[in-house]
Amino acid sequence: MYVILVYDVHQKRVGKMLKLCRRYLNWIQNSVFEGAISELKLKELIFEAWQIMDESYDSIIIFSSRNERWLDKQVIGLEKNEIDQFL
Repeated sequence: MYVILVYDVHQKRVGKMLKLCRRYLNWIQNSVFEGAISELKLKELIFEAWQIMDESYDSIIIFSSRNERWLDKQVIGLEKNEIDQFL
């Protein structure tokens, strides 16, 4: 599956959430990640995120699709972190 993950967490938890998300997905912009991930790995990511976040203050939004090809992505302005595909 292909996901886009967006988080909004308190400043004191941003560093931990950033490190966690970078282990599973590609960073593309402040608090925004994308990439292919298995359902099991996504469940692991969500479980670990719950350990970091305060559900009464923080939030995570996950958009998912079966495949990246079903998403149209348009970047206007500077792309913060281009994702290169190395074979």
